[in-house]
Amino acid sequence: MKKLVLNNNVEIPALGLGTFRSEGEGAYKAVLHALKSGYRLIDTAAAYGNEEAVGRAIRDAGIPREDIFVTTKLWKADLGYMSAKRAFHASLKRLGLDYLDLYLIHWPGDHDENKRSWRALEDLYFEGAVRSIGVSNFSFHHLEHLLEDAEIVPQVNQVETHLYLQNKKLQDFCMANGIHLEAYAPLLSKDVKTLLSDETLGKTAEKHNKTPAQTALRFLVENEIVPLPKSVTPSRIEENLNVFDFELEKEDFDALRQLNRGKKTFPDPDNFLV
Repeated sequence: MKKLVLNNNVEIPALGLGTFRSEGEGAYKAVLHALKSGYRLIDTAAAYGNEEAVGRAIRDAGIPREDIFVTTKLWKADLGYMSAKRAFHASLKRLGLDYLDLYLIHWPGDHDENKRSWRALEDLYFEGAVRSIGVSNFSFHHLEHLLEDAEIVPQVNQVETHLYLQNKKLQDFCMANGIHLEAYAPLLSKDVKTLLSDETLGKTAEKHNKTPAQTALRFLVENEIVPLPKSVTPSRIEENLNVFDFELEKEDFDALRQLNRGKKTFPDPDNFLV
């Protein structure tokens, strides 16, 4: 699989499996099937309540640990220096792992909370407990304030991103600061049927003999955004990974760029309360 190089020279797979709303045995089976199908990036979070199932699947897959890129996240209720460290080690224990590949602040709090939490993540990074650190759902002002005192520039900002919410200005800002975007809800989450029935997307997919889902994901991959499609259906898990054997043409990009409409399906980070 194609990989991207983060600002600390750690490589991250160009596409991964999201596990939001995947629970218990369903999460276990989805992660296990994904790993056996060729996925090497698995994304979870403390708030998802599935870290134990995800960790068990990682261990049962029979793949060397160093070949799997594992991400989890610090929940908003645990923001703060000591609380972030406690939450990290609790996640690590639930996953049954010795280290993480990426740890993210899941949602921003106020700027002081973010900075205290970030210092904890930096310490965990320097200790070697995590290979990369980053944030999620951070907009421009969250990042600007964080960067005022940060010793380490975040490697990743994971935000809702899809054809209807392309985040080009945010990506430009992040890339100018060495931060890669990851895309959660890359197929529009609960509104997936709306996206996949889009006429422009359908025509582009037909042109390349691909499905609309594969084409939507390919658009993100070619923009160096790491999509994290979520599914517990084996056939869809396989379909979502099969995006590395074709390329979009300029006219495809131009057409798909026009689909951006600022459609956000998840909460605004400045108004998201625990």
